[in-house]
Amino acid sequence: MREVRKINLITSLMLMLCIGAMAQQPVQPPQIHSFSVKEAIDYATKNNAIVKNALLEYKIQEQTNRQITAAAYPQLNGSLGSTYFPHVPVQVFPNFIAAGTYHVLADEGVKNGAGDVIQEKGDYGVIQAAFGTKWSASAAATLNQILFDGQVFVGLQARQASLDYQIKNAEVTTENIKVNIYKVYYQLIVSKTQIAQIDANIERTSKLLSDSKAMFNNGFVEQLDVDKATVQLANLQTQKLKVERSIDNGYTGLKFLIGMPIRDSLILTDDLTDEKLRSGVLEGSTYKYEDRKEYQALELEKELNEFNIKRYKYAYFPTASLSSTFSKNAYRDQFNIFKKGDWYTGWNIGVNIAVPIFDGFAKDANIKKAKLQLEQANNQMDNLKLSIDNDVAVAQNNFKAAIITLDYQKKNMDLAEQVYNQTKKKYEMGLSSNLEITNAQADLITAQSNYTSSLYDAVIAKIDYVKATGKLP
Repeated sequence: MREVRKINLITSLMLMLCIGAMAQQPVQPPQIHSFSVKEAIDYATKNNAIVKNALLEYKIQEQTNRQITAAAYPQLNGSLGSTYFPHVPVQVFPNFIAAGTYHVLADEGVKNGAGDVIQEKGDYGVIQAAFGTKWSASAAATLNQILFDGQVFVGLQARQASLDYQIKNAEVTTENIKVNIYKVYYQLIVSKTQIAQIDANIERTSKLLSDSKAMFNNGFVEQLDVDKATVQLANLQTQKLKVERSIDNGYTGLKFLIGMPIRDSLILTDDLTDEKLRSGVLEGSTYKYEDRKEYQALELEKELNEFNIKRYKYAYFPTASLSSTFSKNAYRDQFNIFKKGDWYTGWNIGVNIAVPIFDGFAKDANIKKAKLQLEQANNQMDNLKLSIDNDVAVAQNNFKAAIITLDYQKKNMDLAEQVYNQTKKKYEMGLSSNLEITNAQADLITAQSNYTSSLYDAVIAKIDYVKATGKLP
C-alpha cells in the first residue's frame, strides 16, 4: 500500500507540475476577422501551409543556385595533422654499398687473404633500414579553381530560369487555393440568402398557424388545418437547423483553407448580386494561352530542358582547372614539434586539363534522354492548349446557361411568392382551402430552393470561366 501511495503522490506532483507549466504558457485569445474575399485570399497567401511550402521551394532553389555558383568560385581548404609511428616503417632495397665496394676493389686488383684478386659477385643481398622519424606533422593549404567547365557555366546560365520556374509553380499553387476560397466564400454568401428565405417562410408559416388557430376557435376551419400548419412550421425550423449546421461546417472549412485557427471568428463582408455576377465576364471574351499560370510554368520547364541538353553537350568539352598546394612539414623523434626544429616548405602549382575520350556512350544517352524530355514538354504544351480551349468553351457555355437559369428561377420565385400571397388572402377570406395554401407554400419553398441553387451554380460557373481565361483576380 505504501508503494501505491508513493506512486499516486508522484503522479499527482507530476500532474501539478504539468498544469503549472501549461498555465505559464500564454494562450492567445480567439480573434475576430472581417474579411472580403480578397482579404481572405491575402490571409491564405501568408498562412496556408501548401502556399507557404510552395514559396519555400523558391528559397530552396535560391540555396541550390548558391551551390551552383560556389562551383565557379575558388575552393580553398586547409589541413593540419600529425602522425606517430610506434615502429618506423622498414624499407628494403638492393645492397648498393657492397656492390659499389666490390666494384672498386675489382677495378683496383685488390687481393684477398688467399692472394686471389677480388671478383664482383652476382648478388649482394638487400639492406633493411628504417627511414623516418617517430613523429611527423604537416600544415597545408590547397587552392582549386575551375578555369573552364561547360556544365558549370550552363548551370550558372540556368539559375534565373530555375528561380522563375519555382515562382511560377508557387503562383499555380496559390491560384488553385484561390479558386477554392472563392467557391467556398461565395457559397457561404449564398447561404445567407437561403437563411433569409427560410426565416421569411418561418414567419409566414407562424402567421398562418396563428390565423388557423384563430379561425379554428371561431369554427371556420378544422383542427386538421391547424395541425398541418404546425407540421409545416416544424419542418421549416428543422430545415433551418440543418442549413445552419452546414454553414458552420462551411466556415470551419474556409478557416482551414486559409490557415486560420478554428477558434477564431470569421465574418464575411462581401455581398452578391445578379449585377455583380454579370459584370465584365463575357465582355471581350478573347483569351490568350500565356495568361494561364500553368502555361507560363510549362514554358519555363521547356527552357530548363533546353539548358539540360546544352549542359550534356558541354560534357564533351575538356575541362581545365588550376590547383596549388602550400605546405609546411616537420619531422621529430619526440613530440616536440612546436618547440624546436625546422619546418620544411613545400609548394606546387599545377594546371589540369581533363579530356573526355570514351565513357561507354553515357553522354550521348544523357543528351538523347534530355531531348526526349523536351519533346514530352512540347507534347504537354500542345495538350495544354487544347485543354485551355476546352476549359474556356465549357466554362463559357456553363456560365451563359447558369445566367439564363438564374433569371428564370428568379422570375419563377417571384411568381411563386405572388401566388402564395394571393392564396393566403383568399384563405383568410375563406375562399380557398388549406390544401391550396399548403401547395402554394410548398411551391414557393421549391422555387426559393431552385433560385438559391442556381445562384450558387452561377457563381461557380463565373469562377471557372475567369480561371479558364487566366483572369482570376
